[in-house]
This record gives sequence, structure tokens and C-alpha cells, in this order.
Amino acid sequence: MLLALAILASYLLGSIPFGLVLVRLVKGVDLRTIGSGNIGATNAMRAAGKPVGLAVFVLDFAKGWVAISGFAGAWAGEDPLGWGAVAAGAASVLGHCFPVWLRFKGGKGVATGCGALVAVDPWIWVVGGAVWLAALGLVRMVSLASIAMGVAFPVAAWWLTERIEPAVGAALLALLILVRHRSNMARIMAGTEPKIGAKRAADAGATGG
Repeated sequence: MLLALAILASYLLGSIPFGLVLVRLVKGVDLRTIGSGNIGATNAMRAAGKPVGLAVFVLDFAKGWVAISGFAGAWAGEDPLGWGAVAAGAASVLGHCFPVWLRFKGGKGVATGCGALVAVDPWIWVVGGAVWLAALGLVRMVSLASIAMGVAFPVAAWWLTERIEPAVGAALLALLILVRHRSNMARIMAGTEPKIGAKRAADAGATGG
């Protein structure tokens, strides 16, 4: 019963749209009508600046961490590497991606998934984060870097823990990241996916700066 409640609480926590709330408070606009329309940290940063974007990332990240360390671990007494913790972490990510409050149209789950993985084993996130940084440096695309990080997670989870539960959980997260980035992958294939710094460079050229 406690585990079932922990999983439900994890979903409800994950479904809190912090990006939508913070951008509305700071800018008075609906984040879903700006940029990519996504409610996550990257679009929040575009809409309201780096401090707001960072705050959204931290809050979304915390949703995954609390689901495993707080609800499944401290509350339900689950092993952070076990199936119960994996279920709670997955519920928080699904809540973020499919929030009941927004008619099941949410974010892409990257930050919340990262928080869940840190609760399982911080080194999984460190390895994935290193892949993200390397990919971002090479291609200058946040979306492609996130996809590369997602693919690295299950490999790192198996290598570091040698347990099937976190490896399966990380693999499911990777699959969800791929599915939620379908439109980004289409733009990457078409050569239209925006790159970091591209808008600033275009603006500077347009103004002769």
C-alpha cells in the first residue's frame, strides 16, 4: 500500500508544471505559446532568461530525486536500486511528460529523469552528463546532446550497478527521451534544428555587429 501511494505521489509531483508556472509569474505569458511550446527548462530559458531556466531545471530535477529518495525510499522503505524505486522514478517522469493538469501534454522528461538517476546512483548521471557536454560541444544542439545522454544512461547504469532494475529503468528513460524528441530528430535530419548561439550570430550579422 505504501509503495502504491509512493508511486501515485511521484506521478502527481512529476506533473507539477514548474516551467509553465515560473514563466507565467515572471513574464506573464504562457510558455506553451513561446518557442518550441515545451514546458521544460530549455524553452523556459528562451522565454524568461537563464535564471528562470536554471530554476526550472532544478525544480524538475528535484521531482525525480524526491520520487525515489523521498517517496519510495524514506516513505515506503524501498531499495533505491530495486523495482519499487524504479517504478516511483518512472512515475515522476511520466507525470512530467503527461501531466493530468495539462491534458497530458507536458515536457520531455530529461531533467526529471536525471534527478531520478541521481537518487539511484549519482555516477550514472555524471557519466550521462559528460556525454551531454561532449555532444553539446561537438554539435551545439541541446536536443541531440539530450538524446546522446539518454542513450548513455542504460549503459552507465549496467556498468556501474551491475543490476538489471536500474538498467531497465534507464533504458525505459532513454526510450522515452527518444520518443519525446521525435520532432527534434525530424528537424535535425532536415537541417533546421536550432544550434546554441546561432540566433545571436544571426542577429549580430543583421545589425553589422
